Amino acid sequence: MTPVITLDPSSAVPPYEQVRGQIEVLVLAGQLPEGTALPTIRQLAHDLGVAAGTVARAYRELEQTGLVETRRRGGTVVRRAQVQRGRRPEREERLAAAARDLVAAARGLGVSLDDAEAALRVQWRAGQ
Repeated sequence: MTPVITLDPSSAVPPYEQVRGQIEVLVLAGQLPEGTALPTIRQLAHDLGVAAGTVARAYRELEQTGLVETRRRGGTVVRRAQVQRGRRPEREERLAAAARDLVAAARGLGVSLDDAEAALRVQWRAGQ
């Protein structure tokens, strides 16, 4: 099953940040393993109904964090996530970004804080 990226147009989180955050969470959770090719910028932009620049910015920011790399004629591919080796402030920022994404998604779904925490706990335990 291919992970799906969705956008919440009612979210205060900008679309590029929603894309970036969702891909980051998928990489860090191991749902997009190393070497996985991401959709082309044009394809993902078309699928999401956004400008190509929106996806390009998300990919560029992911590349700056080292989670993906763009290869000439090879597209954008996932690199091995190295969260544990990152500096503490960097890890904390990544965690904060993932938390913001969860909050935005939960609010967009109309989910309570208690239900969002429960879903996080289920996923945490499932990943062990």
